[in-house]
Amino acid sequence: MPRYFIDTDDGDTLSLDEEGEEFDNLRHARDVAIASLPALADEKLPDGENRIFRAIVSDETRVTQYVATLTYRGEWKVPPPDDDV
Repeated sequence: MPRYFIDTDDGDTLSLDEEGEEFDNLRHARDVAIASLPALADEKLPDGENRIFRAIVSDETRVTQYVATLTYRGEWKVPPPDDDV
């Protein structure tokens, strides 16, 4: 089975997958990368109004094969509430 590496980036920290994992194929590695994004976002939100989360799938030679991106963007439509109250 081919080995793929799934690196993640939460907008602050790029975490490199040092060991990789064997998957049936690239599509399976892609599915796992996509599934990792909500948990990554859950760890960091809310933290600001803009953040980009990425999961990068690379093959055995570390050539990028697929990138999944989840973008969070918040926008106040009224003045933000006073948090000191």
